[in-house]
Amino acid sequence: MNAPTPNPKVIAWARREGGFAVPRVAKRLQVNVPRVEAWESGARQPTMRQIKLLAGLYQRPLSLFFLPEPPKVVPLAAAYRRLAEVVPGQESTELRLAIRHMLVRRETALNLMEELGKEITEFRLSARLSDSHVDVGNRLRATAGITIEQQAGWSDAWQAWREWRSALESLGLLVFMFPKVSLQEVRGISLLRTPMPVVAANTKEFAEARVYTTLHEVVHLMLVAAQEETTALKDTHTPEQWKAVERFAEIAASHALLPEAWLESAVREEDRDGRMDLESVRRLAWRFKMTPLATATRLRESGYMTWAESRAWRARWDDHVARLAKKQGGFATPVGKALGRGGRSFAQLVVEALDTNRITSVEASRYLDLKFAHFEKLREGLATGSQVSTWRKLYTSKAPIRA
Repeated sequence: MNAPTPNPKVIAWARREGGFAVPRVAKRLQVNVPRVEAWESGARQPTMRQIKLLAGLYQRPLSLFFLPEPPKVVPLAAAYRRLAEVVPGQESTELRLAIRHMLVRRETALNLMEELGKEITEFRLSARLSDSHVDVGNRLRATAGITIEQQAGWSDAWQAWREWRSALESLGLLVFMFPKVSLQEVRGISLLRTPMPVVAANTKEFAEARVYTTLHEVVHLMLVAAQEETTALKDTHTPEQWKAVERFAEIAASHALLPEAWLESAVREEDRDGRMDLESVRRLAWRFKMTPLATATRLRESGYMTWAESRAWRARWDDHVARLAKKQGGFATPVGKALGRGGRSFAQLVVEALDTNRITSVEASRYLDLKFAHFEKLREGLATGSQVSTWRKLYTSKAPIRA
């Protein structure tokens, strides 16, 4: 009996679907470009070891490469909203992989909830572009149940991120994070699936910036619910129309994060001479658990800073962050990565399913991308909610901001 041979059409499909260029594949497998091209044309057959390496690189099951025909799949652009720097079908390899992983994680969450008999909350918020930005932001905040007193009492940006993330997930959506994608390509993304749509923030965002990014994506979900937006694959907005949609989401999210009345009160307390200086903005940022840059932008939106002052502040802040970034170090633990990617709610769901024998330890490890040896630390993290914060070091540093 002859051993099965890999299908060259499937080999080529898996590379294209993953967004890999031939030279990149050749470099990773330590072969020349003509060799990869020969595999895809059928002129040469890869060894079993090389097929396994391709499966690992493309993150596809080994059995895929022996199918008689490439599988039919829905374009990824049918899952996410339109993004500024992403052309549908031309997503980076890293973004394509991140979207695939998040879609699988969402399906896993739904399956586990059904298995455990948990009720799936329906996301009910909606917004129209004709609505007031302020009203939409206030409505989002009120529905999430975050009070000014709570936000003011949080110890740091990490707690703010955890509390906002938990509050938003109670609305009937999932909040994920995705790694390895450039911030220049995507800061946040919405996956337009029902039930339980997904909003996600780039792991390269600072903790306090993730809250705004996530709220921004939730506003987009609200617009989708009112049929003001659709998937990137079907979006027909002109560039100017799309900018207006994006601007709406930005302003509404900023009001959800920082209500006008609270901002006005805080500015009155801080502003003693009729001007908001740089250190005043930094103190307000700490109070609101926001980045100083986001705070400065919000001050400009409400007329407390001019455009010229805002641009000058941005230049100085960018210089300050660049100097601090050179001094930053550290790394995330395996448990920290697992909690960051899927969130505490997803991790708790997996642990509960494991504890009730609905899934095996192997499945639990795969769902969280976490070795089972780390599960005891995971349980401790879920119980305490503790995380190391770099907020004070980054944003209340005594280092001067250069002119």
